[in-house]
Amino acid sequence: MFRSRRIRSSRVPTFSQALNVVFQATVLGVILAVVYRYCWLDNVDVYKCGAVLNQGRWLSSPRGARHERQFQTWQPPGCMIHNYKAKDIRTCLRSKRMLFIGDSTIRQVFWATAKKLDREGAEEAMVKADQHGDLEFKRDGVDVQFVWDPFLNTSRLHQELIAYRDHPTSSIVRHQNITDSAAVILAGAGLWYARHFPLAHLRQFKHAMDSIVPFMYPPPTTREESSNLNGTAVSAKGGANNLFLIAPVQQPVYEMLSPSRAETITPDKVNPMNDYLQQLSAYHGADVAWSYSLMTHKRKAAYEESGLHVVESVAAKKADILLNIRCNDEFARSGTYPYDRTCCSSYGRPGWVQWTGLMGGLFLLPGLTLAGISLRRDKTRLPPPPVIRALLVLALAVCYCFYADRTQLFNKIHKHYSRRVFLRLISLVAVLGFVSIRRSTPSSTPRAGPQSFKPVSDQPFLSRYQTDEWKGWMQFIILIYHYCGASKILWIYQLIRLLVASYLFMTGFGHTIFFFSKGDYSLRRAASVLVRLNLLSCILPYMMRTDYLFYYFAPLVSFWFLVVYFTMRIGHGRNGSFSFLISKIVVSAIIVTSVTKIPGLLEAIFLVLKYACRIHWDVTEWRFRVFLDMFIVYIGMLSALLYIKVSAAASSSQPHQRHAPIDRFFTKLTHEYSAYIRIVLIVTALIVIPGFWALVSRSPDKYDYNWWQPYISCLPILSFIILRNSHRHLRNFHSSIFAWLGRCSLETFTLQFHIWLAADTKGLLSMGVIFGGRGVGKWEETALLTVIFLWISWCVARATDVLTKWIVDVDFKDGAEVLPETERKKSNELPRVKSQVFRGEEYNGFGAADGYHLYRDGRNTFRDWKERFFSRWNDDLRFRLGVLLGIMWIANLVRTSFFTCSDVFEE
Repeated sequence: MFRSRRIRSSRVPTFSQALNVVFQATVLGVILAVVYRYCWLDNVDVYKCGAVLNQGRWLSSPRGARHERQFQTWQPPGCMIHNYKAKDIRTCLRSKRMLFIGDSTIRQVFWATAKKLDREGAEEAMVKADQHGDLEFKRDGVDVQFVWDPFLNTSRLHQELIAYRDHPTSSIVRHQNITDSAAVILAGAGLWYARHFPLAHLRQFKHAMDSIVPFMYPPPTTREESSNLNGTAVSAKGGANNLFLIAPVQQPVYEMLSPSRAETITPDKVNPMNDYLQQLSAYHGADVAWSYSLMTHKRKAAYEESGLHVVESVAAKKADILLNIRCNDEFARSGTYPYDRTCCSSYGRPGWVQWTGLMGGLFLLPGLTLAGISLRRDKTRLPPPPVIRALLVLALAVCYCFYADRTQLFNKIHKHYSRRVFLRLISLVAVLGFVSIRRSTPSSTPRAGPQSFKPVSDQPFLSRYQTDEWKGWMQFIILIYHYCGASKILWIYQLIRLLVASYLFMTGFGHTIFFFSKGDYSLRRAASVLVRLNLLSCILPYMMRTDYLFYYFAPLVSFWFLVVYFTMRIGHGRNGSFSFLISKIVVSAIIVTSVTKIPGLLEAIFLVLKYACRIHWDVTEWRFRVFLDMFIVYIGMLSALLYIKVSAAASSSQPHQRHAPIDRFFTKLTHEYSAYIRIVLIVTALIVIPGFWALVSRSPDKYDYNWWQPYISCLPILSFIILRNSHRHLRNFHSSIFAWLGRCSLETFTLQFHIWLAADTKGLLSMGVIFGGRGVGKWEETALLTVIFLWISWCVARATDVLTKWIVDVDFKDGAEVLPETERKKSNELPRVKSQVFRGEEYNGFGAADGYHLYRDGRNTFRDWKERFFSRWNDDLRFRLGVLLGIMWIANLVRTSFFTCSDVFEE
């Protein structure tokens, strides 16, 4: 009985296991919900072409904002409108025409498009333009034309309609001879019918529309066989073909109209014309841009003083509607990221790299996981089960990133900054951090140096609990910053730049402490750090069609780790000399600054990577990232050396003549003036922090602040560290929630790009399930997606730890034992693995034991080659790293297209 009870109790799941099951069920529920929405609710408009054409809303603006600021972000349901600029328009429409036909309301959209191409040139042309005449504006091969036709009955319109019907995909400019269709046609009228046809306005309007709508479709032989939204041609043609839209009749603000207009333009005339367009749209498949009407519905501020024409920002968004429907899919297929053109976009087909990752993550690795459970490991070549599970977790997370941010499965919505929302989220996080404050586990030994004079229960300076907590609350603020789109708010931007600098300070401080204390400069140590930092950020570019530098934090920290590594390793035999260490740090700073700032050096390095490895990195972006925090890492290294000296001096007796002068100085300073120094440092820190913010508040913009950042960022960081460690109670307590997030901060920083944010950080991820995702239910969806995002980040962090040990630490493999340090040839030589025998067979640490010796006598068979490969894989770290780098190099060379960056991750 007792034995049976023990067996039953051993099967009771722990709290963490139960929580894991809950999170897994939540993820599965979310995936099923979005699949249901995608396959059933959105099946008639999968690519969101109809959504951008027919629906949308303005995101709210701060109270008291000017008219121009009130109409900056238009949000269609489930997708993001891209703000097209001159470069984008040239890329999509070079050697093509955009044609606008109609009255003065359509002319406004024409001028808005022209201003996107060349604002100054368009404003000059507006002064000289004929008010009631045809217009043309050309820039860089793009021809934008306007035909004055307020009744939509001219011969020019008829010619264009025939060209569109006969050539729906050809858009080359043919002057004086209309044989090919314009790439974009927008036609609209109605107000002149209301003003000049008092009795027959509706009949005349119907006649004009009836003569236009039949031309909106290509002939049956060329029309694509695909489903469309509400029978419209937009979805049927997919966005990449030529576009022909009808604009609804502009609803004026009647009380703002002039007396002559108010007498003839009335709701009784305008509304029936729009009602007829609705009938054409619903029953005859006419493509009408109903979002134009929604942009001005019940919004008096959207109109100019005339009450008839809209303000410039609204006209610009109308132009963006056209360009998004016409051009987004072409950009998606071109492989240019960020993928922030999510309306009317198919994202392009996955390449072979993406298909390989999806098949491996969704089928191969789950199969191996089951095989690892059912098969005996000593009869297979499977890696250890923990490694297979870690590979599965990482692969599933990457697949989740792909389906979240490279398909229409999840909705994407625009960011919108709200000071109130930002402060509320910060307050919520602060409350969570406060209620989770716990006493830190007592430390048995100090971080470095001999035994400290402090009690064992006292935490050392910048203990692991403290640095994890520091990383955690900084990561929370960074996440909120990105979620709220607060990059244009200067004081928040300055704060975020300090937080990133704080991460790099910890990089310099922590690694310097380790190298000085342990003296371990082996390849194994360097590889373990670099693999841990870069495993996720090296896999994602292949699946997400980005590049390594896009996830800039991991490359930045890796670069500065290598700087610290080589600075400490070169001449490490003399690291006991304080002056020698200072000299090395100064020389390192000079070299890195020179390489970064002198033009041509980084360009040469990146050019070699481009042609040798097919790696396309933005040298300007990298130079900006490195120089922005150029000296904070060296400040961290100097702080580490100072801490080591102070710790050694505090643990020693009175200064002795045999000590070096610098050691005697620190010993005397520590023993005789420590109380005074502590008071001075605390007072200084209390003065520096507000003084710093008073200073940076004088910066007019972020560009001015960026110039100062490398030189002054250390002041508030050092002040914070002093205050955080000024009393033992502050050192010995920490926030457990912040510390938890700090332990997976690298993963949250990287994964947020695709499974919490969206469109490569340009937007926000949305399920689109709760009340359709149209504002109502947004925070419920946000809370759910946030919990999933944090849980996945935590799982990936654990999986990355396991995989790093598997790749780097040979002693991780089941049954392997690392040879004692005394048996190694050198302290920095890779450890060897003792072979263990499993049932009379050799086990090589990779899960292989098939009774064959690694090197058989006789000819070199495939089995011999395979045995040699796995033998070297298990015994030689250099071989393992070489294989992994070789796989990445081959993947770069055989990718089907170059993936380039365009305006990524604005900060």
